[in-house]
Amino acid sequence: MTTARPAARPAGAPAPAGHRRLRTTRGDGAGSGRRPPLVLLVPACVAALFALLPLGYLAVRALERGPGYAWDVVADERTLQLVGRSLGLTAVVVAACLVLGISLAWLTVRTALPGARAWSVLATLPLAVPSYVAAFTWLAAVPQAAGFVGAALALTLVSFPYVHLPVAAALRGIDPAQEEAAHSLGHGHLRTFLRVTLPQLRPAAAGGALLVALYVLSDFGAVSLMRYDTFTRAIHTSYRASFDRTPAAALSVVLVVMTVALVAAEARTRGRAGHARTGGGTARPAAPVPLGRWRLPALAWCATVAAAAVALPLGTLGYWLTVGSSATWDLGALGQAARATFGVAAAGAALTTLLALPVGVIAARHRGRGARLLEQAAYAGHALPGITVALSLVFFAVRYAYPLYQQLPLLVCAYAVLFLPVAVAATRAAVLQAPPVLEDVARSLGRSPLRVLREVTVPLAAPGVAAGAALTFVVCMKELPATLLLRPTGMDTLATRLWTETGTGSFAAAAPYAAALILLAAVPSYLLGRHRS
Repeated sequence: MTTARPAARPAGAPAPAGHRRLRTTRGDGAGSGRRPPLVLLVPACVAALFALLPLGYLAVRALERGPGYAWDVVADERTLQLVGRSLGLTAVVVAACLVLGISLAWLTVRTALPGARAWSVLATLPLAVPSYVAAFTWLAAVPQAAGFVGAALALTLVSFPYVHLPVAAALRGIDPAQEEAAHSLGHGHLRTFLRVTLPQLRPAAAGGALLVALYVLSDFGAVSLMRYDTFTRAIHTSYRASFDRTPAAALSVVLVVMTVALVAAEARTRGRAGHARTGGGTARPAAPVPLGRWRLPALAWCATVAAAAVALPLGTLGYWLTVGSSATWDLGALGQAARATFGVAAAGAALTTLLALPVGVIAARHRGRGARLLEQAAYAGHALPGITVALSLVFFAVRYAYPLYQQLPLLVCAYAVLFLPVAVAATRAAVLQAPPVLEDVARSLGRSPLRVLREVTVPLAAPGVAAGAALTFVVCMKELPATLLLRPTGMDTLATRLWTETGTGSFAAAAPYAAALILLAAVPSYLLGRHRS
């Protein structure tokens, strides 16, 4: 039996609607086969070079006593132990965050969970808790938690929202038609989730997991308080113990190599899928999955996570606030520190978002080697300890831009180097969810690349970009090592005052600064959770 072949399409005739729809839903994105326009390429290169600045400092410091000396430091048995300890901690925290983030996102978005909106907001509030505050509260409650277990627990509870937020947004954005088709073929909810829903969540989950991994590798406060040696603690100890910066620089180079490997692995895991919708308007909501007999276990799971990540830190701080008194607290210093924290974090978030926008758009819409290099370069500074980034900027300012030395712009630049991946990941995910066909239509109507970016791409991705800016604002407020080194003379933030009081054992005096820091960071965290719920 022969099968009739479709008639050939005349030259110049438009493609059938179904064909155009199929082609635009590929993960390649608009313009993936073309070179990025200069309006994006130039600022993206500037952002990449800005992020790579600390690497130049590391190269100078690591090689100033010769390659042989640096290699001896890298090949030392102690360094290999640090690699194993750091990667082991990172693997455990990432795995735990994936379980927490994906399960909470699915429960609050796709099921008939009672109080789903409130649980979604509670799942974002741990972003407001600095890792060193979480470590301090757990040590105060369970002193035996010090070490690997305590560090993993504290870091997991403050970083799982990095997975929860993008996965929840992806669950709201994907079309439920494929899941409904799977149900019609007799697949249950679990099999449908594993075979249909989870593959579509892979880009969002992989991006969140990468942020968690980089956060763990660069964390200093939690591992220091938990007395668990990782690269960051070893580098900080090396800087403080000797005027010779070469060992610390060599260890930082190893950390950068680990970061590049993680970024490359995440890009491979993410694949080429974008899962952009081609229809207009908002996504059709999926029918809530009834929990049935799993309702009480689901509520118990959400309550346990909220208690460990939110209630325990707040309860511990409440105890120290009641132990203290007005004589212990300096309300004037508290107000000044709060104003300084808000101002410098807002400036850092604005600069970081501005630098991340072109990198995120190129990463989402172009798949060439240059696009991958730009994205990987943007991640270079995030795994470096804050003290390394700060010293690199001090080195640059003293030699080439001395008026910036010990000035506020230098601290803002440090925030941009450290947290550029937070905004890049959010921008990339938001652009991937925007239909690339709309950009194609705008270009076909004669719009310039700049107008397409301003009138189509940015408005479509604006909610995701704003979420990235809010996340950046929160992490800027919590940053400690770079702030300690780069803040202008006489300026204290909530984080630096908290660290100073905690270092002297004045927990009652430190409690107001910790409470103010959590309260200030909780506002954008709450808005993020409410917006996405």
